[in-house]
Amino acid sequence: MTLREAKQFLMAELSAVYDTREAANITDWVLESLTSLSRVDRIVKTENLLSPAQIETLKHYNSELIRHRPVQYVLHESWFHGLRFYVNEHVLIPRPETEELVNLIIEDHSNAASALRIIDIGTGSGCIPISLKHNLPQATIYACDVSAGALEVAGKNAKDLGTAIQFIQQDILDATLWQQLPEVDIIVSNPPYIPESDQSSMHTNVLEYEPHLALFVSNEDPLTFYRAIAELAQTKLARSGTVYAEIHEDLGPATMQLFSQYGFAQTQLIRDMQGKDRMIKASGLTSR
Repeated sequence: MTLREAKQFLMAELSAVYDTREAANITDWVLESLTSLSRVDRIVKTENLLSPAQIETLKHYNSELIRHRPVQYVLHESWFHGLRFYVNEHVLIPRPETEELVNLIIEDHSNAASALRIIDIGTGSGCIPISLKHNLPQATIYACDVSAGALEVAGKNAKDLGTAIQFIQQDILDATLWQQLPEVDIIVSNPPYIPESDQSSMHTNVLEYEPHLALFVSNEDPLTFYRAIAELAQTKLARSGTVYAEIHEDLGPATMQLFSQYGFAQTQLIRDMQGKDRMIKASGLTSR
């Protein structure tokens, strides 16, 4: 099988499951991962033969992809903030919206006069703290997650990408454990925020493969993680510190009100590139 034939094979298979554009993007990604050749090199070497091992791997990838398994889990890789992260089903696939959260922190603190102390709550793959460390190298960064599997992935990524992150396994909803956490200048989080009732409108590949622990909250209390973060800030966030969090697009005003109730004098709702309420920034803690 040549590279040209491999591309034709994969496109034909995936076009039955995905729209043409997405099938083409997945095909390019798979062939680049499979061959380690850039798109230009694959065009130039279109008649190059795949090895028997590569053909078997290609067929395996295809069998997974046509079952709607996300390509990031199939290839065990996802790009975030210009870095390649290892991912598996223990962690969420990093999203572009979360890159915007990282960018916001970098923009606010790139000229910080002193070394920052940052903690990421619900770190998953570690994409947030690792990306921040690459851009704010003087910062001391901590990251916690309740999932041992997620922390194993995050630890691998920190090692592979040459970043020193201090990982902590902890359930942030258990306030009795908060004394184990450090005092910090920044709390950042992309916590679970999707009400369980939203599952009916979500894509199959998300529901069947991504970890529900990192996605969903009860319909009765969708702000439970934000409340925990606001309470944690009372004892662990410097008075001059800031909370940055990704939020549900429909819960922006409610999330802002919650942080105001916990003594944050300034709360800001920030939209993503799609024009949706996606981030909150809270500072000016007065009640500590």
